[in-house]
Amino acid sequence: MFTTGPELDQEACWRAVRTRDARFDGRFFTCVKTTGIYCRPVCPARTPQRQNVIFVPTAAAAEERGFRACLRCRPETAPEMGAWNGTSNTVSRALALIEAGALDDGDVDALAGRLGVGERQLRRLFRKHLGAAPVSVAQTRRVLLAKALIQEGDLPMAQVALAAGFGSVRRFNETFQALYGRAPSALRRRAERAWDGGVRISLPYREPHDWGALLADLAGRGDRVEGGTWSRTLEPATDGARGGVSVTRAGPGRAAVRIEVDDLRAIPGVLARVRRVFDLGCDPEAVARDLSADPALAPLVAARPGLRPAGAWIDTGDDAPSDRLDVPGLETRSEGWRPWRAYALAHLRAAGIDARDLIEETRDAA
Repeated sequence: MFTTGPELDQEACWRAVRTRDARFDGRFFTCVKTTGIYCRPVCPARTPQRQNVIFVPTAAAAEERGFRACLRCRPETAPEMGAWNGTSNTVSRALALIEAGALDDGDVDALAGRLGVGERQLRRLFRKHLGAAPVSVAQTRRVLLAKALIQEGDLPMAQVALAAGFGSVRRFNETFQALYGRAPSALRRRAERAWDGGVRISLPYREPHDWGALLADLAGRGDRVEGGTWSRTLEPATDGARGGVSVTRAGPGRAAVRIEVDDLRAIPGVLARVRRVFDLGCDPEAVARDLSADPALAPLVAARPGLRPAGAWIDTGDDAPSDRLDVPGLETRSEGWRPWRAYALAHLRAAGIDARDLIEETRDAA
C-alpha cells in the first residue's frame, strides 16, 4: 500500500522534515501511517518516527492512499508545485484543465481526447509524474479548495460545495465525512459571519516573485492595475459567469483574491486563470538552476531571480506557457533553456537585450 512517490529521495525528504526546511514546502508531503494524516514538511506538529512515514509528491497521491489532510499545517496552503513541474507538457496541460473543472462534469476519456492522447497513456503519465490517477487529482483539488473556502471565507456551506466543484451538497457532505470524520462546517474555526456576496481566498506561491515587474507587464498590455491591485471583469462567454475578480499581494508567498460572480460554479476556472496570469505555480529555484547554465542568462537570472512572465487570461496554446518561444530562428540556442524558454525571453527583454543577437552568437560559436 505504501509505495514511494515518483523520483522522490525518501531519505532527503526525511532530512527536510526533521529540520522543517521551508525550501521543500510544496515539493512533497509526509504520510504518517500511524495517524492516517499527511502533512507539509513545515508542519509544527511533533515529528513522527521515521519508520512510520512515507513521502509522496502530491496531495492527490496522499489522499488516494487513504490519508487525510492535516488540520494544523493545512496542505491546501502549500505552494502549488510538484515533481511534475516542467517534466511533462501533457501533464501540465491536463492539470490546467482539471483545475478549471474538466473532470467535474466530464470523464478521463474526454480529457484525454482534448489532450490528443489515449486514456491509458494519460493515466500512465499521471502515475509517473504525480503518483495518482486523474480522478484522484480532481477529487483532491475539490476537497482542498473547499477547505480553503471554509477556513478563509464566509461562504455558507451549500455555496462552498458549488464553488469547489462538487456536484451536490450531499456529495460534499459525504466526502468530508469520509475524509475527516466530521461535517464540513466543523472545519470553520470561528463563528459564522454574514456573507457579503464575495469570495475571498489566498493563493500560495513560491518566493521570490517580482510582483511589481509582473504588475507593470500586465498594465503595459492593457490590463486594469490600480494601487497595486489587478482586476478584471468576468463575462459568461469566457468565464462562465458575470462579475469581477481582483488580485493583490497579501504578503510573502500569498496572493489575495476576491471574486464576485453570479454563478459560483465558475470559481474553479477563475482561480485557475488567476494562477496562470500571475504564474503562481512557478518553481523559481528550478528556473534559476536551468537557465543559469547559459552564460548569457546566468547574470540576468542572478540579478532578478523572481522575474516571471505574465500569463494570458485566455490560453488555448498546445504547449506549456513556460516553454513558449516567439523569436524565430532562436530554436537552436533556446533548446538548452527548456522548459523555461518564456522565462529566458523575459530576462533578456528586462535587461534590454535583443534575443535575435543570440542567434548570430550561436552561429559564430558553431
